[in-house]
Amino acid sequence: MAGMSKAQIGGFLARQGILIAFALFIIGFTLANAKFLSVDNVLSVMRSSAILGVMALGVTFVVISGNLDLSVGSMMSFSTIVVLDLHDKIGPLLAIPAMFAMTIALGALIGFLVGYLKLNSLIVTLGMLSAIHGLTLTYSGGKNMDIVDKEGTWFSIFGQGTALGIPVPIIIFLLVAAFLGVLLAKTPFGRKVYAVGGNGTAATFSGIPRARTVFYCYVISATCVATAGLIQASRSMGSQNTVGQGLELDVLAAVILGGASLLGGSGTIFKTLIGVLILGFIQNGLLLVGLQFYVQFVVTWVIIILAVWLDIAAKRGKFWSTIA
Repeated sequence: MAGMSKAQIGGFLARQGILIAFALFIIGFTLANAKFLSVDNVLSVMRSSAILGVMALGVTFVVISGNLDLSVGSMMSFSTIVVLDLHDKIGPLLAIPAMFAMTIALGALIGFLVGYLKLNSLIVTLGMLSAIHGLTLTYSGGKNMDIVDKEGTWFSIFGQGTALGIPVPIIIFLLVAAFLGVLLAKTPFGRKVYAVGGNGTAATFSGIPRARTVFYCYVISATCVATAGLIQASRSMGSQNTVGQGLELDVLAAVILGGASLLGGSGTIFKTLIGVLILGFIQNGLLLVGLQFYVQFVVTWVIIILAVWLDIAAKRGKFWSTIA
């Protein structure tokens, strides 16, 4: 960084600070435990991060459009319970599309309320978090769900299968990331998402259908949640009706870690993928060095605060505000 001014160095650290911190974490964990960067451990981390990752990819669209989605954890519980229940009733071939349709309908409802009725996304999705949780409990009768004949079904392929030595959840995660990455970066719809999140009023006066764009962002998010629910159900072949509880915090942390601004208008699918891996590898590293799993909750909080601080710092080009 020779020749750079103090302001330029501050701006660079603000933009790339989280990646630098991640590199330092990787080096530290590798020195503490040689197994950290082994192929088996890397694949294990990516497989366990796939569920969170697929959800985060969908929420990236919502955040870039200038909104929030706090309902994804409860919605994932709903989709998991529904597909497990329908599996034994109508078979997996019909259960999967039925679950997707029901989950996407919930996303469409949220998209209608936020996009067309212009209600506050924080309030709507916070309310839907509780409503969908209640819907899940009502649907399941408060009971957990299990597939009866676990050995006689091909349903486990989505969560437990492998292809060319790579776990199927990782393949699904990367395929969804590739598709949504192209959709966001290379299509007119993606440009509309950025425009709506950057300045909704200007986008409307430019002829961009703001309400419809926001609506489709929530539909995309719900589709990703349904995909995550499918992986979760297939992985465990049974589930508690609170399996997704609390995941909305981790999802939001991954999206913000990836550089998407809470104010909307910025972010990429690739960086969200990096944010997911940062969370996954840090949590895995903490376990490998012998720290208890509940330390992850504190670390996640610290990471969120750091990410928001860096997001604000990147916009003003320095870490500290000159205004007292």
